[in-house]
Order: sequence, then structure tokens, then C-alpha cells
Amino acid sequence: MSYTGNVTVGGRADVRELPHLAISKLAVGPYNNNSYLLRCTSTGDQVLVDAAAEPDRLLELIGDDGLTAVVTTHAHRDHWGALAEVVAATGARTLAHADDAPDIGVPIDETVADGGSVRVGDVVLTATHLVGHTPGSIALLYDDPTGPPHLFTGDCLFPGGVGNTWEDAERFRTLYAGVVTKLFDRLPDETWVYPGHGSDTTIGTERPHLQEWLERGW
Repeated sequence: MSYTGNVTVGGRADVRELPHLAISKLAVGPYNNNSYLLRCTSTGDQVLVDAAAEPDRLLELIGDDGLTAVVTTHAHRDHWGALAEVVAATGARTLAHADDAPDIGVPIDETVADGGSVRVGDVVLTATHLVGHTPGSIALLYDDPTGPPHLFTGDCLFPGGVGNTWEDAERFRTLYAGVVTKLFDRLPDETWVYPGHGSDTTIGTERPHLQEWLERGW
């Protein structure tokens, strides 16, 4: 079956097989977080994006091939609730942006700056620092040489809008500006977006609504 990105807590992972990278999306409870297991098809190296919750299910997804690293997109606990257990079981390195690292309840081995690289075997993802949902949120871009880009946005971009800024006008302006200039202004419409909760979307699907988001302020 083809990948849809529609997953439910307690259900099976949805798997997308790209030529160089396999992406497994798993929904975990209780907050319907998405965790993404990325696997280099040539080396077998695996990296997890957000060890959010339900460590037993995450470890089952990881399987016997091991885990090189866990990238935490931002410091909210629902995105790292299973990090300690996953790291203890796999020995994986922990990565996050320096501005959020102190608020993640597991020591961070390596910080990732804006424009920094995250390797998954032979595959390289590029980090984008986005401020507003938290001070140190990051999105991760895989610029697939064989097709459209793939973007993991944490809680900074969803179908229908940017992430929660708790009715703080300055935080919204900062996040909105970052999402527009660093994502929408740089990426083509066919870019696939994998958010931290819920269903996937594309840059092209969301682009016509940018002015609407700005006017409503969230």
C-alpha cells in the first residue's frame, strides 16, 4: 500500500520507502505525537525523530538494527517522554538545538545549529532553527536527489497553521516570519511535511493560506 501519513495511536506505523531513505511514522499516546524512524537504505543506520512516548512501541519499531541517534525537535515533554528509555536500550546519541537542550530531561550529546547537518548513514538532513513555539525548535529537511524534499517540522508547522504560540503576538510574529522566510520562501510546493502531531501535508497545500494565518494571528 502507498504511504498516506495517516496513523493512529496504538496502530501500525506507516512506512514510506524512498530510494535512499525509509521513513516510518508511528503515532504514540497520550497526545497523538508522531515519532519518525529514518533508515538509510544503503547502510542500515537508523535515526529517530522525537522519542515522544510509549518506549516499548518505539523500541519494537527500531528492532534489532540498532539506533544511531535521537533528534528532539523541541523541549516540550510530549516530544521526549520516552527519550531516556530509548537511549538506555540502544545507546543512541541525543541531538537537539542548544536553546532547548537545557529543558530536555535527558543530557544532550550534540547540539544542532541552524543550517547544521544530521546524518542518517549516507543521507544528510539539514536543520532549520525556528523560534516562537519554543526558543530552540528545529525542522529537519531531507532534500531527496530523486524526488521532492521531505520536511520534519516538529510543532512549528501543521496542516492549517503554524504551531501554538499561546496568544503571544510577538511569539506568533517570530514563528510566522521564520516559517515563511525559511520554509515557504525556500521550498517547492511538492515538499512533503511531516508534523509532530496529526496528518501530513505539503508546502503547496498550505501556501495559499499564509495571509489568512497572518491576519488571524495564529
